[in-house]
Amino acid sequence: MSQNQFSPQVCLVTGASRGIGRAIALELASRGHIVIGTATTADGAEQIATELKKVAGKGTGVALDITDPQQSESVIGDVVCEFGPITVLVNNAGVTEDNLLLRMKPSQWEKTLNTNLASVFRITKLCLKGMTRARYGRIINLSSVVGATGNAGQTNYSASKAGLVGLTKSLALEIASRGITVNAVAPGFIETDMTADLPEEQRDRLLEAIPLARLGQPQDIAKTVAFLISDDAAYITGQVVHVNGGMHMAS
Repeated sequence: MSQNQFSPQVCLVTGASRGIGRAIALELASRGHIVIGTATTADGAEQIATELKKVAGKGTGVALDITDPQQSESVIGDVVCEFGPITVLVNNAGVTEDNLLLRMKPSQWEKTLNTNLASVFRITKLCLKGMTRARYGRIINLSSVVGATGNAGQTNYSASKAGLVGLTKSLALEIASRGITVNAVAPGFIETDMTADLPEEQRDRLLEAIPLARLGQPQDIAKTVAFLISDDAAYITGQVVHVNGGMHMAS
């Protein structure tokens, strides 16, 4: 099936109500793609739909708990019925439950791994059938710089994001023959609501570790994702693209 970067794709972006996910959804919509963004609440889904309309984007927002297998199957089935097979999947939704390992509760470990890693397995599997039939697809998994470097107090989060890298590479090998690429994007520290609340001293220390001397913007990640789903990136698969201002330079 011949595709090009000007052919609108049906794109599912999880965790699209704010931050990086919101930026990705709006960027893809502004480029003419049909975007379905997920949020954990009906209000969040309505907000996504409203913002997509503002950029003349086709698509909508949907409420989805990605950790619920039955709900995931139902919602994705509804999306496919309304918009057609999902050919672009951006696994962005995630949580943090930070704590030192000695103090970490099993529930904190399980919630983080289930949301950030196990749900990616479930959502991806649900979307793969349509991609394999079309013999075309783009899958982008949002990892993190701490998946490569580690970070004290984030053993669960770092493990989940490192796990996404292994998933990305293995799945890329499995489905390359079907014309489907699988890549990961690993953001560094991005300007979000969370980083905006950092004390000035902590923020200054953070900036000292970044050669470009600034936090990234959500649009920096969104534009990287947009490139990876385009035909310009058709020969790139199984890769991790680090977008972190130089704070970690992977070999």
